[in-house]
Amino acid sequence: MARKGKRYTAAQEGIDRDAQVSLEDAIKAVKARAVARFDETVEMAVNLGVDPRHADQMVRGVVQLPNGTGKTVRVAVFAKGDKADEATAAGADIVGAEDLAERVQAGDMPFDTVIATPDMMPVVGRLGKVLGPRGLMPNPKLGTVTPNVKEAVAAAKGGQVTFRVEKAGIVHAGIGKASFTEEQLLGNARSLVEALLKAKPAGAKGQYLKRAAVSSTMGPGVKIDISTLNPQPAA
Repeated sequence: MARKGKRYTAAQEGIDRDAQVSLEDAIKAVKARAVARFDETVEMAVNLGVDPRHADQMVRGVVQLPNGTGKTVRVAVFAKGDKADEATAAGADIVGAEDLAERVQAGDMPFDTVIATPDMMPVVGRLGKVLGPRGLMPNPKLGTVTPNVKEAVAAAKGGQVTFRVEKAGIVHAGIGKASFTEEQLLGNARSLVEALLKAKPAGAKGQYLKRAAVSSTMGPGVKIDISTLNPQPAA
């Protein structure tokens, strides 16, 4: 087993790994222990009572974090003509059509999210094997296939986060940076939980929100008392 660094060991001091605390106290503890030489990302992990192997229990969606992510998001837009001009004016980092598709096929993907106008989906669809595994494939349900590229670019740049449950039933999402105030992180965390509750699939039975924790990039996780997340009652 790999040995933990001195900074990590020091950060663990004062944390009962079996204890569950309120969301507010968990965020406070994570912030106090985020002492790396860079601005650590604060991440929230939520274990859901679903089995994503079943189509009717898949959980995915998008949430607009009210206080942003603290990250610089590079946006690529597949569009032509006026829509391409609109995307550029809105601040998209890369805009193109077939030429952009060629770059992607060649492995040149200097972006974090992809938006496409509906008429470009025949082109983008051919990139599924490249974009899909990276979670970059545009999806109308997530607002990334849309004629409203101006709004979509602004949302992506302003704190929009997509989430998708993993095989183990866990959703991971960044909720900000350690430099954020406790109130900013708390607001973002609550927005994520609200989005997860809204995305509860019809096939989910029993307790939906099962476990949760927050952590920073280099720090230990702090378990959250689920009751402080206002979970839905068990069905």
